[in-house]
Amino acid sequence: MERLSGLDASFLYLETPQMHMHVAMVAVLDPSEMPGGYSFERMTELIESRIHLVPPMRRRLLEVPFSLHHPLWIDDPHFDIIHHVRRVACPAPGGMRELGALAGRITSTPLDRSRPLWEAWVIEGLENGHVAILCKVHHCTVDGASGAGLLVHLFDLQRQVSSPPAPRKKAIADLPSQGDMVRYALLSRVKQPVEAAKLATRTVRAVSDLIKLRRDPEAQHGAAPLTAPRTHFNGAITAKRNAAFARLPLDGIKTIKRAFDCKVNDVVLAVCAGALRRYLAARNELPDIPLIAAVPISVRASSEKGQSNNKVSAMFTSLATHVEDPGERLLAISATTRGAKEEHNAIGADMLQNWAEFAAPTTFNLAARFYTRLKLADRHRPIHNLVISNVPGPPFPIYMAGAELVAAYPMGPVMEGAALNITVMSYKGSVDFGFMVAADSMPDVWDLADQIEPAYLELIEAAQRRAEDLAQDAMVAAQKASAKARSAIEVAASVGQVAKELGVAAVEGEPEDDPQHQDGDDAQPDAQ
Repeated sequence: MERLSGLDASFLYLETPQMHMHVAMVAVLDPSEMPGGYSFERMTELIESRIHLVPPMRRRLLEVPFSLHHPLWIDDPHFDIIHHVRRVACPAPGGMRELGALAGRITSTPLDRSRPLWEAWVIEGLENGHVAILCKVHHCTVDGASGAGLLVHLFDLQRQVSSPPAPRKKAIADLPSQGDMVRYALLSRVKQPVEAAKLATRTVRAVSDLIKLRRDPEAQHGAAPLTAPRTHFNGAITAKRNAAFARLPLDGIKTIKRAFDCKVNDVVLAVCAGALRRYLAARNELPDIPLIAAVPISVRASSEKGQSNNKVSAMFTSLATHVEDPGERLLAISATTRGAKEEHNAIGADMLQNWAEFAAPTTFNLAARFYTRLKLADRHRPIHNLVISNVPGPPFPIYMAGAELVAAYPMGPVMEGAALNITVMSYKGSVDFGFMVAADSMPDVWDLADQIEPAYLELIEAAQRRAEDLAQDAMVAAQKASAKARSAIEVAASVGQVAKELGVAAVEGEPEDDPQHQDGDDAQPDAQ
């Protein structure tokens, strides 16, 4: 039994009928060389045999009476795999667009809070004989990094299926009584004013540091929330979802990174920015000021790896969509992300998590529902335009029940006021883009996904031009250095010649030796 952290619980409180707080991933598998052949039953058996390796997949929520405190995690004594692993056929012809529409339909419904908060949908009938697994997990259970780590337990490093260690038998813990939960909740709440006062003091210092950083004219700055322009996907949302996918080569991303001396994440942001610029320009909706992206940041310490809770913060960065040149746009994004990271460090990585501990369950949830019901996102400037998240994946092939993973498309939740989420994951030499949208706000999500490759090619061309320019600059510098070296040699030779001539003149001007002035070493002094 374990109490949810304030940040984990916040994802529960934020959830409304229109805003679902689960994350998902579509794992496309090739079962052609699966030992013994593919069957849905084999996939189900594999998942069931490894459930004990992933504790979050067996635990459910236990609410505290009157919502006095954050809920508890308990092992579900009535766990049954049949409620979690399901089978569905992809509509013909089973292409990526059909898969995206099906993924959107599956993610349009919230998870059942009376059971462990996950589902796995086995999708059959894809092109090329492929199948897919759509895993859907509530955000209160995992963040992006820990979610990818949990899924590793369902995969093997080789085609041969490994035998997991047998589950350890453990006694089912007695559930706490209603009175015990109320008592503990009240004691915890009594301590909070003192803790809040200490946190407020630290927050004031952090804000002061941030203000000083913002006033420094030489410092780089991130973007500010509530400065984003409004687009058609920035407003109140409905429950209906849709998804789209794209894929790029990782080597090309790294080539761009080296050419512009920036981070891989900067290149990913620049690709998204280029795609958004093209997409909005085609609709005659490109704003004069840049779009603002909220970018989640993992703040998980190395000692906390393997945990399944949320250890995440966020920074706001400009996508420089007002800059026409793709190379200049990437450089602007890189500068902004550096500034955003500095500002994030000034505030403190754990500030969001610390304040989340004081979230009042009932008040928080009522506020979220009030905001949604009144469609307040339509009445103020967007906090940000979209969320862009980058999750590292394995660089080597992995297998599920002997079927090789072909692609992994992650999908994050969309928010009120920001109906677009782009989540990116690297896998085996590729970078996979997953687009999750509120379908009524952005029905043409594939028009955006189709702009990923042209935006990438623009950056490749910009990287080539930059490499040629740098090579030309280096050649010119080398030529100048060579010319300076030749000039230096010529000057040295000239000085040497002058010195030689001056030396000769000095010798010629010396007086001849006078016997009268010879050293007296050989003369004998008078005896007297």
